[in-house]
Amino acid sequence: MTEITLDAAQAIIAGALQHAGDHGLKPLCVVVLDARGTVKAAASQEGTSLKRYEIAHGKAFGALSLGIGSRSINKRANEQAYFVAAVSHVAGGALVPVPGGVLVKNEAGSLIGAVGISGDTSDNDEAAALAGIVAAGLKGDPGAD
Repeated sequence: MTEITLDAAQAIIAGALQHAGDHGLKPLCVVVLDARGTVKAAASQEGTSLKRYEIAHGKAFGALSLGIGSRSINKRANEQAYFVAAVSHVAGGALVPVPGGVLVKNEAGSLIGAVGISGDTSDNDEAAALAGIVAAGLKGDPGAD
């Protein structure tokens, strides 16, 4: 697979929401982007707040924009706040520098997309994203602390 398919995107969403249910997480919004940054699939559970889609999208889009998981972007924001603010501006404000944006790679390790989740704590959002990616048979890269 050289690009993320609709079936894979839907499997990521299903796996992430299953993880959320199994772990009693708050309602989530899940956004799956292809490697170009185009929305492949998205879903919001009942009870999510108004801007969860934009936050989830910003986590995934930021990860794609910088080529690193949003956990690493968070670290850079703490170390180089001006740089991350500038990149956010260049990205049209669509960059949310907290965990929950995970790069998606195929079996060969090639980048095929990103997942962003918002609704619970950033760590729980990230765990749900990783669970969804694994459920789809793909590899996730959340970045490093």
